[in-house]
This record gives sequence, C-alpha cells and structure tokens, in this order.
Amino acid sequence: MLNIGYSLREALRHFRRNWSTVFGAIVTIFLSLFIIGVFVLGSAMITNLVGNVEDRVTIQAFLADGADQAAVDALKAKVETWSNVESVRYKSKDEALQEYKETMSNRNAADAVAALDGENPVPASLVIKLDDPQLVETTANNLIADPEFAAIADDPDDVSASVQYGRETVERLFSVTNYIRVGALVLVGLLTFVSFVFINNTIRLAISARRREIAIERLVGASNSFIRGPFVAEGVLEALIGSLLAIAALHFGLGALIPRLENSLQFLSFSLPTRVVLETYAGLVLGGLVLGTFGSIIAMRRYLRV
Repeated sequence: MLNIGYSLREALRHFRRNWSTVFGAIVTIFLSLFIIGVFVLGSAMITNLVGNVEDRVTIQAFLADGADQAAVDALKAKVETWSNVESVRYKSKDEALQEYKETMSNRNAADAVAALDGENPVPASLVIKLDDPQLVETTANNLIADPEFAAIADDPDDVSASVQYGRETVERLFSVTNYIRVGALVLVGLLTFVSFVFINNTIRLAISARRREIAIERLVGASNSFIRGPFVAEGVLEALIGSLLAIAALHFGLGALIPRLENSLQFLSFSLPTRVVLETYAGLVLGGLVLGTFGSIIAMRRYLRV
C-alpha cells in the first residue's frame, strides 16, 4: 500500500511539474478514444438502422385473380412450415390497392387510381417475413420452384416475375453492411494502436527526463517495482482522464445529435440501446486503463533496463 501511495504522489507531482507534456498526452488519449467511441457507436447505430431495414425485407408472391382460395390457403400453410420463414400474411386485392394509395400519396398516384374507374389491377399476394433476411434469395428460389405456387401465380408463364423481394436493393444493402462492419473493426484497431504508441512515447519522455532520479533510486537499492510504480501510475491516470473526457464528449454529443436526426428523418430510428452505450463507455475506460498500463510497462522494459 505504501508503494501505491508513493506511486500516486509521484505521478501527481510529475503532473504539476510537467503539465504541458501531461496535457498533450491526455489530449492525445482523449482524441484517440473519442474517435474510437464515435466509430463504435456509429457502427452500432448503422447496424441498428440496417437491422430495422432488414426486418422490412419480405418476399411478395403475387397471385392470379382467379386463384382458388383453398389452394391459396394450402400454399400459405405449406410455406409457413419452411425453415427461415417467420410468418406468411395474405394480402387481398383491396388491401394491396389501399396500401398503394397510402404509399404513393401524391397527386399523380391519386389521378392514376381515379383513372381506373373502379377497377383494381393490383394482384393479391402472400407476404412472407423471414427469420434471417440474408437468406431471402434462397427462400425466394424455393417458392419459384414450388409447383403449387406456379399453379396460382399471377404470371404462370414466368413464375419468377410473380416473386419480388427487391433483389438488387437487398444485395446492395447487405454488401454495404458488411463493408461498414469490416471498416469499423479496422479503424478501431488502428486507432487503438495509435493510442498505445502515443502513451508509450509519453512515458518514454517522462523516463528520459528523470533518468538521474532513477539512477539515484537504483543506487540506494530501490526495487524494480518501486521504480516502475510512478510511471505506471502516470500512464494509468492519463489514460483514465482521457477516457472519462471521451465518454463525456460522446454522451453530450449523442444527446445533441440523435434528437436532430430523428426530427429530420422521422421514418428512421437512430436511438441506441442503453446497454450498447454503457458497454461502449465501459470498454473505453477499460481499454484506456489497459493501454496506459501496458504502454507504461513496455516503455519501462525497453528504456530503463532495470
């Protein structure tokens, strides 16, 4: 306990005597951890948004107007038993037309509906919701190959034309999602390495400035742990202060940014689960402590030779 108290006192004394160097180290750690936090939370936000979009990925199987309702019900029951199918909903022609009116709520759409003169050209369909949207193409191909669906499809000559799921859009969505996740991991790893290097260099400068003091301590028989203690404490304190500043900046930034995004894009949800935010904050503190501790230890081993 005495060594811990001495280490903390010496670290604080060095803070006062070399405040400019310490300030630079804290700012560097703060910026590094802040940027890491931005990428982690930004990646989580994008993943959450993409997850919401993925949840809306469905397969629409359009049915012929004269399709026998018993055959439709039998196909619906059959598809519900398939793997990766969460639910199947029957959408009637009237429901489909009403949905078209609500979705395309502009004057051109209204004029187009009025020009139909009471006719409804929109086909009924089965709306298939999936457990894993990434397997949408496999499920769609299974439906196209099913003879029971071919018998009641809206276009029996080209069954694939009666199955729609926005293939190109879905593929683009999943591709972008994967790129974002890989890019976020690479950037977080790179920034972590940069933070480690800066902490290591800061501690090395502190060691160089106090070589004479260290030599005297070694001459009087001070142990290696006694000599290392203040430097390790200094690195830990710098990392802790930097991580807490990064958390404060992220917290206030989220509080200011998310409401504006949700007001601007009301059809999207930008809110993050509290658990994700708290885990990110805890990860920044823990990561900062690990970086400070190991950065100091490695600098001591490399440059002090004690």
